Amino acid sequence: MNFLAHLLLGSQSPEQALGSMLGDFVKGPVQRLDLPEPVREGIVLHRRIDSFTDAHPLVLQSKARVSSERRRFAGILVDMFYDHLLARHWSRFADRQLEDFTQDVYRQLRAQREWMPERAWTVVRYMSEQDWLSSYAELTHLHRAVDNMARRLRRENPLPGGVAELEAAYEAFEADFLAFMPELQRYAEGQAAALTSAASLSTLPPSSSSA
Repeated sequence: MNFLAHLLLGSQSPEQALGSMLGDFVKGPVQRLDLPEPVREGIVLHRRIDSFTDAHPLVLQSKARVSSERRRFAGILVDMFYDHLLARHWSRFADRQLEDFTQDVYRQLRAQREWMPERAWTVVRYMSEQDWLSSYAELTHLHRAVDNMARRLRRENPLPGGVAELEAAYEAFEADFLAFMPELQRYAEGQAAALTSAASLSTLPPSSSSA
């Protein structure tokens, strides 16, 4: 999943929201990270959400909808497509307005700059200044986000124009997402509760994933 989904699923506290964001920027065993425990909980939750997502049949079905030309990057594209669909169907999955949620998250993340690697802080700064999270709802902004992602990759790649994959099979991707997201929410809620309980006993478990 991409930024919006991770922040929705892992923002029970400002510290956990930061961990949910940092899951894309820190590697290695979480116990070795010099971060507050709630932040580390958020990183573990992020990794478990990614593992659950990557193995789910509905997500694999979405990836299979991506053309052979871009199949190697299907994971990136489906993550971004799903954030678009989450923003479009936000009221099904959240009690708050999308704009209220995103503005709170931006404030929470910016207030914790001291715990961010420089690369993560750069992303958070641009994300909040340009309101990436809310903008995912519009396909024009999604086109820009995918093209920007393509430019950040080191080698030439077929990602530019990749939103055409979503547009060509929009209803099919949408059906996959709407069936998958409630399952992911239930999973994330259970994992968040388990991590909180483990942390209260000072036995925060390792993650099965390093990314």
